[in-house]
Amino acid sequence: MIPCSGCKKSVATVHVTEIQEESEGSKRTVREQHLCEACAQSVGLPHSPVQNKTMADIWKLLQISAQKARKRKALTCPHCQMTLEELRARGRLGCPKDYEIFGEYLGELLERMHGAREHVGRLPGLGEADLERIQRIQGLKQELERAIREEAYERAASLRDELKELEPEPETGS
Repeated sequence: MIPCSGCKKSVATVHVTEIQEESEGSKRTVREQHLCEACAQSVGLPHSPVQNKTMADIWKLLQISAQKARKRKALTCPHCQMTLEELRARGRLGCPKDYEIFGEYLGELLERMHGAREHVGRLPGLGEADLERIQRIQGLKQELERAIREEAYERAASLRDELKELEPEPETGS
């Protein structure tokens, strides 16, 4: 039996594991708490005492969970016959239609595989200086939009001028 980490007197019946990711998934912090019901209620954790669950309630929860798992496994692309389980195992799509079929699961998979839902790496064929210039332009555009929204027109004008210096001028075809 584990003692409550809150009051240190009662037996812990509520076990909480918190996983927090710091900047861009580089470091994960895991924090565990073992609380009695009174301490869990005092910190506002949603829970229900285990003693109130009958075997019928637990059986019903297990059946619902199994049905959801079967539905996920049953999801199959009609064109390439790839299943969701295969996609998760391989990490590769089978055909262009898979983007539509498995669309709601792709974000979750990309985040798990790459630590992000968007590409954050280098662009092919660009040097470090070009990449820094592109990132600076993107940052300035965001700042410019914010300045316009906040009606900080002097700051917006300054940002616009800085953007003009960084952005390449369009070539004239004469």
